Amino acid sequence: MGLYDRDYTRADYNSKFHYAPQMRMGFPKITPVVKWLLIINVAVYLVSIIIPPFGRFAYRWFPLDATSVPRVLQLWRLVTYQFLHDPNFIWHIFFNMLGLFFLGPTLERYWGSRRFLPFYLGCGVAGALFYMLLVLVGFLPAGEMVGASGAILGMLAACAILFPQFVVIILFFPVPIRVAAVAFTAIYIVTLITKGANAGGDAAHLAGMAAGAAYVYSKSWRTKFNLRVRTGRWQRKMARQRELQFELDRILQKVHEQGIHSLTAKEKRILQKATEAERMKNKL
Repeated sequence: MGLYDRDYTRADYNSKFHYAPQMRMGFPKITPVVKWLLIINVAVYLVSIIIPPFGRFAYRWFPLDATSVPRVLQLWRLVTYQFLHDPNFIWHIFFNMLGLFFLGPTLERYWGSRRFLPFYLGCGVAGALFYMLLVLVGFLPAGEMVGASGAILGMLAACAILFPQFVVIILFFPVPIRVAAVAFTAIYIVTLITKGANAGGDAAHLAGMAAGAAYVYSKSWRTKFNLRVRTGRWQRKMARQRELQFELDRILQKVHEQGIHSLTAKEKRILQKATEAERMKNKL
């Protein structure tokens, strides 16, 4: 899967969300988090093949496993399964890493590394949880799952919403990214409903895409929520400062009228802290 933009998209493009970066034919400039995700995924895959004992250990303790309650409760598997891939099917890791390589840098530059990594892992976790839910209700048989596909499809959904001018290369054919997203969604739904050979994986794909889309569409809500949280913190801080200033004024009045020896231990501590804070403020 590759990305480029057509001639008519090379002019400045403004999406309803934010300015959409432009992409040219060629390889994207790698970004820090994407680089390390690629290194870890490929390293785990190769080391598991080259050193069989490591492979047996990794594929015993780190894939998503819905076959027993104790393993379901091993919550680290929700993340670690994303770094394992089928060692007998090289295309599994190849296409996932290709998608990460082409889609990841754009989103990481757009959001920043600190937001991109939780988004990436969160899409994978959403895929895992949805699969386990379908196992819990008896719709799918219990089994193990590995792969970063849920996270990769989450990125695809996010890019389809944010950057509709993007074109992906699928089997050497250019396809508009939104067309690709809709087509993949339809295929996964059909496979899941008919309980196809990879129904569990496709459930994770769908949930990853849903998580990616939800993250993008919830931006305005999250912005308002964060603003309310910051406003609430500021108001509480101002209230504490007013209370402290009121108490400090009372203590100073008491010192003026009765002398410093009349202060209780608590009042002396408050006065000392206020003096130290004022001294630090003057140094700044």
